[in-house]
Amino acid sequence: MSIVLDALGSDADRLHPELQRRFGASTTAGYSCLGRGTMDRMWHGPAWTLPFLHLGAWRNILVPEAGHDIPFTIENYAYVDALGRESLSVVRTFEVGPGRRRRFDATLVADGPGRVLDYLGTHQHLAVDLEPAVLPDGGLQILSRGQRFHEGPVSFRFPLALSGTAVLREGYDDARGRFTISVAVSNDRFGPLAGYDGTFTCEYPTVVGDAVPASARPLREEPRR
Repeated sequence: MSIVLDALGSDADRLHPELQRRFGASTTAGYSCLGRGTMDRMWHGPAWTLPFLHLGAWRNILVPEAGHDIPFTIENYAYVDALGRESLSVVRTFEVGPGRRRRFDATLVADGPGRVLDYLGTHQHLAVDLEPAVLPDGGLQILSRGQRFHEGPVSFRFPLALSGTAVLREGYDDARGRFTISVAVSNDRFGPLAGYDGTFTCEYPTVVGDAVPASARPLREEPRR
């Protein structure tokens, strides 16, 4: 089972072959995907967005820094979580300054045809519906939709008017032999909040299941969708 490719169905065949390999990482396939590259640009919205971004950074959900030529890694490890769900870690680590790192953690879980469930942060407080689609050039686009907040006995649908929606696009540059990535988070009323653009290369270690390091897994797994 490959979470993103299965959600795309027959459209997955239209993805660039390198993206098919990258998003084919799963316990069934027997490999994960580790990327390393550079964010050409990281940005955030006006100064009033910074408290919101710093609050998200507390649980590795958002990154408040801005800059250029920022080294980063992305860890996509495939494993089955404690609830028996095929899962894929999405751990992005940004070297935002000398000896300073920021992480943006998420976990992808299969959620039926055409959809992927994305748990954000170290404790999976936010559950976000993702809709993947193949672009005309063979790239991948993922849109975020509904969001729910889960913490202890508290659970509610998070109003998008108070949050942001994300657009992620990944592609492959054959000339440079590098993956491309672009993420933009915005609010319908207040405009752009944060984002980044960069390129990276990948390797595909046969590290899956119980061999996946604890650092790539969330500290708490949320059963609620």
